[in-house]
This record gives sequence, C-alpha cells and structure tokens, in this order.
Amino acid sequence: MSRRMFPVVAALQPIWLRKNFLAQYTSRAFSSQILKSPSLLSLDRADSWCSASKQSDHLAIQECSNNWTAEIIDGKAIAEGIRSRIASEVRQMKELIGEVPSLAVILVGQRRDSQTYVRNKIIASEEVGIRLKMIGLPENCTESEVCNALCRFNEDPSIHGILVQLPLPQHLDEAKILNAISLEKDVDGFHPLNIGSLAMQGMEPLFIPCTPKGCIELLLQSGIEITGKKAVVIGRSNIVGLPKSLLLQRHHATVTVLHAFTKNPEKIAREADILVTAAGVPNLVRASWLKPGAVIVDVGTNPVEDPRSEYGYHLIGDVCFDEATRIASAITPVPGGVGPMTVAMLLYNTLESARRAFKFTY
Repeated sequence: MSRRMFPVVAALQPIWLRKNFLAQYTSRAFSSQILKSPSLLSLDRADSWCSASKQSDHLAIQECSNNWTAEIIDGKAIAEGIRSRIASEVRQMKELIGEVPSLAVILVGQRRDSQTYVRNKIIASEEVGIRLKMIGLPENCTESEVCNALCRFNEDPSIHGILVQLPLPQHLDEAKILNAISLEKDVDGFHPLNIGSLAMQGMEPLFIPCTPKGCIELLLQSGIEITGKKAVVIGRSNIVGLPKSLLLQRHHATVTVLHAFTKNPEKIAREADILVTAAGVPNLVRASWLKPGAVIVDVGTNPVEDPRSEYGYHLIGDVCFDEATRIASAITPVPGGVGPMTVAMLLYNTLESARRAFKFTY
C-alpha cells in the first residue's frame, strides 16, 4: 500500500483496523530512548467504577509562608538533554545509512513572535544535524500559494516533516491548510486524523502536537505525578488547549477546560493540582487563581515592548510569575520553560518521521 494513500484508507477502515495500522507506524521503543513519555496505547485502562463512592485521602497542602518559593521547572535544561540525544540518533543515522532527517517550514507574514519561533527552530535544527528548508510568504498571499508550497513538500521524498507556522493571517483557512499536509509529515500533529487518534482510547496518533507533548514531558522529567490529579487548562485553541486537555486525559488526569465564556474561572482554577495556561493574555492568572502547592505550566508567550531588548520586545507569560512563585510548588518560567520543549518535540517528531521513511533501526 502506498504511504500516500494512508489518510484515505485509514479514514475508511473500521476502528480496530485503523488501530492496528497506526500501531505499525508508531515506534514505541524509540520514544523510550529519548523521552519519558510512554506510548499512549500503553496508558489505556478500562474505567472501573466502585458501586459506592469512596472518598480518597488528600495529601496535606503545605501552607504558604513568607519565604515560600516555587521550584522553577527548567525547560531549557531539559530540552538541551533531549536535543543531545536526538543529535546522537541523527549522527548514527548518517553514519549507518548516509541520510539525515529534513524539515520544511512555511512562514506567512511578519509576526514578531512567529519569526522568533521559526528562528529558534532553525538554530535548533542545525545544532542536532536536521536539515531545514524554509519558505517565507507575504502577509497577503493567497491560500493557493500556501497549498502549492505544501504540495511540493508533500511530494518531495527528501522532506520528512512539514510545519506551517501558526497562527496564519485571518484571510487564510487554517483548517484547510493543515488538512493539506501529508499525514506522514505532519510533525506538528495538527492533522484531523492525528487529533482524532489523540482523543480516542485504543488509538495512537503518528504525531502528538509539540507544545502539549513538551508540557507532559516537562512534568514527567520533573517527577510530577499526573494520574488522578485535577488539571485545569485555560484556553481551548486547536494548537495547545484542546490537544493538551486530551493528552492530560490520556494520562488519567481529571481535566477541566476554561475559556472566555466560563463563569467563575478564578474559582475553578483555584481547584487545580496542575494548571496549564494557554490563553495568550499577559498576567491573566494572579495569586487568587492558584491553589497552594499547585504545579503551573505557563504556555503563554506574550510580547511586550522593550526598547532595551535586542529584538525590541521581551516575552511574558499568562501567569503573574512573581505572585505565583510564592504559592505554587513548581512553575515553568517564560521564557525558558515550555518554549524550548516545543522545539525539542518538533525535532523529535521529525526524527521519528525520518526513521519511518527510511525504516531505520539498529
């Protein structure tokens, strides 16, 4: 069967056949070598409810004192370790078969944050030995121009991963463009079949979206328990909020999603053992939103004008960091938290895609 036929065939097959087909394309052993995140299929468990509700014991929450300071989850250091292991895999691939993974990036427009993200991806790709090709298109480009670029990358066997930097200008149909990416090269994990597989027990996507996967890896590598915890995700975007909530559920957290229409968001957020913010609103989450001892994963990357900075701005998160460090048990900083992990997961997905394409094992 042609690999290019996979999206069509998979969509027509019954669920049990699709599950087996996806499993053939998923490298579980490879994941355990570089990441701590297990195969999603290995996490699947049947829900077994007790006939009578039994109250669980709660760990005592440490009361905050004046000298309380949260542990800083160093995403930069964790990502460096992952990138080092990816670089080692790329070197072995080059030595054994004379090939290296290749990533294609399409950047539309001149958004400063998007340019920063792409610049970081270029640097990181070069560091680990992954080839990167980039196409820059003007803000007013047509949908056809973007899709034509995608089509060329889809058909190029030397390209193993394709990334369209989001968000796109409003006149472009984001869903249509993402759907045009070859499923086997969707290293951002946003193809509908990848998201659908993420949502369903018994299924495993070819790629998990990079930022949500990076958040999970941060928690796991920091020794933070997810199973059974109450998690609150602020934001429900297709890029972070939605897939993050699905992934937390696959890791057996009890998940609540807050959005702009949620009533009493502050009260709900204050119940979270794990709080993930991806609203894109600077300092939205203040001390009053936080449960003492909570773990905070701040995905917000909000540019603030700063003439002293090299690029004319600096980034802050959705969480008021100074207030949060006096209440939370652990927190990711901005920058230096989730951002480096997102890039590391992109490199990981690209390497895994190349391994499938080359049928590379050793």
